[in-house]
Amino acid sequence: MSSNDLNRAMFEKALRDGASTALSRVKTVKPCPTGVAGACCRMCSMGPCRVFEDKGPKAGVCGATAETIAARNFCRMIAAGTAAHSDHAREVVNTFLKACDGQAPGFAIRDEAKLRTVARVFGLEWQGKSTDELARQVGEAAKAEFGRQDGDCLPANLAPVRRREAWRRAGVFPRGIDREVVETLHRTQMGVDQDAWSLMLQATRCALADGWGGSMIATALQDILFGTPRPLRAKVNVGVLREDQVNVVVHGHEPLLPEILVALARDPELLAEARAAGASGINLAGICCSANELLMRHGVPVAGSFLQQELAIATGAVDLMAVDGQCVMQGLAEVARCYHMQLVTTSSRARLPGVEHVEFHPETALETGRELLRRAIANFPRRGKVAIPKETMDLVAGFGHESIEYILGGRYRASYRPLVDNIVNGRIRGIAGVVGCSNPRAAGGGDGHSELVRKLIANNVLVLATGCAAISLARDGLLRPEAASEAGPGLAEVCEAVGIPPVLHCGACVDNSRLLAAASALACEGGLGEDIADIPVAGCAPEWMSEKALAIGQYFVASGIPVGLGVNFPGWENKAFRHIMTEQLEGVTGAGWFFEPDPERMADRLTAIIDARRRALGLDRGRERVLFDMEMRRKLDV
Repeated sequence: MSSNDLNRAMFEKALRDGASTALSRVKTVKPCPTGVAGACCRMCSMGPCRVFEDKGPKAGVCGATAETIAARNFCRMIAAGTAAHSDHAREVVNTFLKACDGQAPGFAIRDEAKLRTVARVFGLEWQGKSTDELARQVGEAAKAEFGRQDGDCLPANLAPVRRREAWRRAGVFPRGIDREVVETLHRTQMGVDQDAWSLMLQATRCALADGWGGSMIATALQDILFGTPRPLRAKVNVGVLREDQVNVVVHGHEPLLPEILVALARDPELLAEARAAGASGINLAGICCSANELLMRHGVPVAGSFLQQELAIATGAVDLMAVDGQCVMQGLAEVARCYHMQLVTTSSRARLPGVEHVEFHPETALETGRELLRRAIANFPRRGKVAIPKETMDLVAGFGHESIEYILGGRYRASYRPLVDNIVNGRIRGIAGVVGCSNPRAAGGGDGHSELVRKLIANNVLVLATGCAAISLARDGLLRPEAASEAGPGLAEVCEAVGIPPVLHCGACVDNSRLLAAASALACEGGLGEDIADIPVAGCAPEWMSEKALAIGQYFVASGIPVGLGVNFPGWENKAFRHIMTEQLEGVTGAGWFFEPDPERMADRLTAIIDARRRALGLDRGRERVLFDMEMRRKLDV
């Protein structure tokens, strides 16, 4: 049974049980055509004004044109996405600092090497300092990046020199994270910045504060606290739920409380309580990006992506679902009422009407974790009829900047050089980032990610995946080393030699910063130009639905990586705005956006971008093989 067939089967069961899900609501709730076009301005009470380029009014009551309205709407979505990732990072920083002071039992520094690496990013010396002292200084330095009023966002200095020079020329080098979000919202207020190009430059700076600021900080400090991911095997799909065990599902994006639950699920006292309730143990599973975080560090099984959050409950086997923030559907509450399970919100920032709230605080995380697991255990005997699909899929996850370097060169010669060499010699055509959400309105009915990626790997394109896109690809078996059999001969040869899948799971959506680090390392390695904009690489969010995806896409474009959107592109119908997002941005950053809702054509566009960059580097021309004699070898700079 394909993942799409499985979704359909679970959807039909939910309908029979009287539960409304996103897959049923999408059939009756139609998109607003004005909103999809990015043509509705609601920035003041003189409107909302509907303004189109080629029909109806040519300007709003205040005179705002369709181009300005489209730009303002896009900017606001980028600001919201940046705020989401960065507020996640702020919570991590606060917990990190409390762990350093011994105020957060259950949390500790687990990767001292990464701590020293991050200290250097902030210009801190680590020699002669205790781990806690250095960690406290790193935490304070990271915290300062949010409210910075003057100077540059320090993690952005990890970008290649040529990239930083491009940002300075354009005036978009990011400053304080909160400052960029606030300024973007201020500029889009009625009567402030009404020049579409000026607005998009600020949106670019705001997005860079996300990718090279907030997201980079969140990923780095989570690695220090919980361990830097290494490749491991695990399983994915709703079938990971266990009929004989207490099933606890975590859903959201902040891995702080979920990390505590991982440890407590093995606690002898709680396991004894579960057995007394008739269960053989406690089974922890994840949904969405909380799933990705626990998967890549602990191998915790993944129950599904964003679209499967309601369907997991419909199995009747979930005893408790703990949700924090981002991508949590309000419809979960209605679905939960149809079953025995308990739905609990845990974030101070995110509540659901009619749902019990058990708030996470670092100081009491262990007590909160025990309370949630005991609630789940108490629910286990109350189960009704359980219907868990048997389908699961193996996967390999845990690929990040550090682990990719290690795989390619080992402990003592960790390097991107083998990857560069295989791009130069053509075994690997290039690299594609496939990121973002799963969307019930997407082409392919949920199979679009796999359709797109199968065509890419068949054309020798190595794929890096994050977020729900990675979960969707995992469900269809593309995150297994065995998937190399579906790759082109060159990519397959490299995958088999190194022992990796042709699609690498790189983490949660906040971990797209790992892709930036990898792209920067490739550019600095030499052989593929001097800037990220030179590398044969492109990205896409084929089933995006969250504003975070637009922030991610904008910081990739600003970093020199072209990005395609599927499903829809707000404002794309406006020619002037489209010109800004494609040609004008490319003239400044070396990359622009494109729109392609069809998965196969999306793959063709990505491949064409990669091929164009190969030609610009002269990699389309065969190179004569030279047999080096000893004298030539002595002259090599290695």
